[in-house]
Amino acid sequence: MKLTIRKRTLGTIPLLEVVQKEKRNDLLPLIVYYHGWQSSKELVLTQGRRLAAAGFRVLLPDAANHGERKQPITKIPSLTFWQCIHTNLFEFGYIVNHFQKLGLVDDRIAVGGVSMGGMTTCALLTHHPEIKAAACVMGSPKPVAYRERIQRYASEMNRFIPNDYEDLLTWIPKYDLSLNPEALGDRPLYIWHGKQDVIVPYDHAREFVEENPNRSITFEDEDEEHLVKTSTMDRITAFFEKEMMN
Repeated sequence: MKLTIRKRTLGTIPLLEVVQKEKRNDLLPLIVYYHGWQSSKELVLTQGRRLAAAGFRVLLPDAANHGERKQPITKIPSLTFWQCIHTNLFEFGYIVNHFQKLGLVDDRIAVGGVSMGGMTTCALLTHHPEIKAAACVMGSPKPVAYRERIQRYASEMNRFIPNDYEDLLTWIPKYDLSLNPEALGDRPLYIWHGKQDVIVPYDHAREFVEENPNRSITFEDEDEEHLVKTSTMDRITAFFEKEMMN
């Protein structure tokens, strides 16, 4: 079995399409998979290959201000970070719609991501009931809590942060899965997080799982830092196979 990795540009969005070569023109289940902060689409290609080998059409977009869209990062804490997630949310439907118009995608749509991409994933679940399954890897389903964490750290380090910081980010609570858990419904969600993660708090994932005992959540943690190993990638692939290939 051979995989084909095709570089596409949708409007201003560079992405990689990973799919089995002999099935590249077939109607396949779709996974949009997002990279993390200060990363790029190429750095989630290993996961993309595993998912494609399992029979998915996988799309790996560059987030705004990342990869081929790289721009200088502002000195204002978290401005670029939140812009990237917000742009991901704007662009998700556009990406899916493009491949639906090509006749390559039906209603078997899934999403996943690492770190910032995991936060994007959880946020998308609040407004996109068409998503059938999702994987949040080292991300936070609690972006309001993460916003507060950034605000607190910036104050402690005596860094400038706008007085109207929360008002400028009023969209976040509406996309906070922990504040809108009913949006998840009974859709399967895989969450993986390292217990020693100092970048995105492990407690955000653990607390969300504990707060939602009746949801269809698969939660795995390990004594790891902010790092995804290939064994974890295999479990992510197995999760999507189980939930999307039946």
